[in-house]
Amino acid sequence: MDIDTWWGLVGRAREAAGDRADDRDPPDDPLPGALTDVLAALEPAEIVDFAVTAYEVTASAYRWPLWNAAYLIEGGCGDDGFMDFRDGLVLLGREVFTRAVADPDSLAGLPVVIRMSRGQSGWIGYESLNGPVQAAYGRAGGAADGFHAAVEAAGRGRIRAGEPGGKNGDAEDADAMRRQLPRLAALFLD
Repeated sequence: MDIDTWWGLVGRAREAAGDRADDRDPPDDPLPGALTDVLAALEPAEIVDFAVTAYEVTASAYRWPLWNAAYLIEGGCGDDGFMDFRDGLVLLGREVFTRAVADPDSLAGLPVVIRMSRGQSGWIGYESLNGPVQAAYGRAGGAADGFHAAVEAAGRGRIRAGEPGGKNGDAEDADAMRRQLPRLAALFLD
């Protein structure tokens, strides 16, 4: 699946969710269901392609500077938390995602991040994009127990694990974070 088509599907789900598309915290978050609905209109093989492309997109965000931003925003962030953060960042849409990967400090301008810095409710992360994608696969007629095998087969040679890219600043060093992520540090450390 080409990247423009992939982001277009995410955009359609965001449009369906309306003004509630930017915060994963509410228990009745409409975006995951909207994504399932959009994807369920596709053929199972296209949904598998969406899943493989999702891995590639989130892998492009596997970068130390973004992980440090997630650490500040979330008040700590381990491996699983950073996976959730990147999946949720995808759901914020192409523009926000692309800007955040290039400049993690840009996240300081998001209303949900500002609310979080004030101790109010909000969350960027999302537990797993696999949930809505797998649900769509089943609704589109794919064998429920075959989803993971189909994604693994389609992704063979395309999905690679590795170390995060970029320069790793010590997320627990407040001075280092003020230099690396000044806007986020102003919200969460000062």
